[in-house]
Amino acid sequence: MVEASTSILWFRRDLRLTDHPALLAAVDSATHVLPVFVLDPRLLDGTPRSRRLLASLEALAKDTRDALVIRRGDPVEVIPRLAKQVGAHQVHVSRETTPYGRRRDEKVEKALADQGCALVATGTPYAVGPGRIVNQSGSPYKVFTPFSKAWQQHGRPAPAGRPKRISWLRDEVRGDPLPRVPRMEAGEAAALKRWKTFLHDGLTAYDRERDRPDLDSTSRLSAPLKYGEIHPRTILADIAAHSAGRSKAATAYVTELIWREFYADVLWHNPRSAWHDLRPELARLPYDSGAETDHLVEAWREGRTGYPIVDAGMRQLLEEGWMHNRVRMITASFLTKDLHVWWPVGAQHFLDHLIDGDIASNNHGWQWVAGTGTDASPYFRVFNPVTQGRKFDPDGEYVRRWVPQLRHLGGAQVHEPWKHDNGYDDDYPTRIVDHDEERKETLVRYERARGHST
Repeated sequence: MVEASTSILWFRRDLRLTDHPALLAAVDSATHVLPVFVLDPRLLDGTPRSRRLLASLEALAKDTRDALVIRRGDPVEVIPRLAKQVGAHQVHVSRETTPYGRRRDEKVEKALADQGCALVATGTPYAVGPGRIVNQSGSPYKVFTPFSKAWQQHGRPAPAGRPKRISWLRDEVRGDPLPRVPRMEAGEAAALKRWKTFLHDGLTAYDRERDRPDLDSTSRLSAPLKYGEIHPRTILADIAAHSAGRSKAATAYVTELIWREFYADVLWHNPRSAWHDLRPELARLPYDSGAETDHLVEAWREGRTGYPIVDAGMRQLLEEGWMHNRVRMITASFLTKDLHVWWPVGAQHFLDHLIDGDIASNNHGWQWVAGTGTDASPYFRVFNPVTQGRKFDPDGEYVRRWVPQLRHLGGAQVHEPWKHDNGYDDDYPTRIVDHDEERKETLVRYERARGHST
């Protein structure tokens, strides 16, 4: 008779059962699998991200037929204690790639080793694990386009499938209750349903409409990818098998997934870039601060800048915990280029409110806009909020949806209320800065910081 054994599957950014290599490894290594999620106190910060996480965990608990054990506390203490309690010799995880996650896992691995238990990492939240794409000299790529070409040539494993049978360990271990959260779309089943709907009904127009915040033209999979409710390998395999897989729309969508992989790779090689400038060229760039700047930043946070497309985006962020990517760039440019504020101020605000807040994509996206990141010629880019609004919200529907004070203005008039006699009839705020003047100021500062003028 074979003696029963138990392995632990420690869920983190992989809250699903399909295409989960660490789960397969855990099933193969023992008779029973104990599924665990550790609610580190820093995860329970009351942000939309934490509420979205709890909703995903609630769905995962149902998927594991309530076998999922939730424990509150520091993983460095909780995981070794659980391993000892159930006699596990292996704890299985998806390899972590963020600076905090890597530091945490090193501590957990050491604590487990001290009691004769191994931390086994299999797979990552990415199609190609960060750190694997390097140039011919063995160095990481610093610019997206060559990384993208190398990524496409590198190849990746097929989706890992789902175990035919999982013998969850039940009853022997008690967990802590999950805090209650409002009902929201979350979990693996919801993610797969949303993806299948987009694949069959929405993908064909993606290349033409993806920059239009007034249209529901994106997959809205950023949050499911953030929590690992669906793996990018699954998405890529479905696109390749789909009749539209060779279309311009499919190519555009895959490119966006590669951006996600690129930023994770940049963070892997440059952990400090999470909160500091990736490139040193703008180290001398002066930023504004003080009470007046604080008031301007608060107006930006609350959607009271007087620039309709900016305010629409910031209000959507506060209400939905999400913002269209084009509008993320517009609002980020306004803070960094019109208000002359260092990008981490905005990056932190986004992370505080986005349900899909991912430190690699969010913070390096901010750096791309600010000119301190991976873009080859960043300082020329200063988004004009009026031009951007007219181009990507041509009928003004997006602005009217989120800025009710401007609903009396028709069509594209909504982007320039100052040009209409009734533009401010409903108390919409006037512009807090003059964009043309601030653009000139930004270019002067950037030129001086780069040493091009004295």
